[in-house]
Amino acid sequence: MACAERSIAFAAHRARGFTLIELLMVLLLIALVSGMVSLSLRDGGQASLEREAQRLAALLEAGRAEARATGVAVRFELVGAGQRQDMPEQAESQFRFVGLGPASLPGSGNTAGRWLDQDIVARIDNATALRLGPEPLIGAQRIILSLDGQTRVLATDGLAPFAVAEPPAATP
Repeated sequence: MACAERSIAFAAHRARGFTLIELLMVLLLIALVSGMVSLSLRDGGQASLEREAQRLAALLEAGRAEARATGVAVRFELVGAGQRQDMPEQAESQFRFVGLGPASLPGSGNTAGRWLDQDIVARIDNATALRLGPEPLIGAQRIILSLDGQTRVLATDGLAPFAVAEPPAATP
């Protein structure tokens, strides 16, 4: 009889449910897993556009530094597909550095400069080319990169290096 009473008491004890600590641990695990899943599902287009913007900022700064070091006027131009019939090897190029020696940067000399993602669309704000030097102060300039409805703006005030600018806040 004592054994039966113990098993009934034990069954009643187990029927009460989970403790608060057990529930909190389950919620913590769910939060951690959902956080890791959301990080792994980052938009591929956004990552590609960000990578291209950082690459272009580095290329523009390298071109700017080389222009100052050599004392040569350097421009960065956008070239659309098929616009360079005089140079068939550049028929599909998307940008070029004018004034730099061959093979100093991608897109310099007679080499074609291409975006990492072929769907990138770029435009220079209020100009046909970016002037990179040789003067230390080059004037404020902006280039806008777009991919799948998303944009990144590379800008300089003329003194600071080219960098990805924060997008303007949306107005209600």
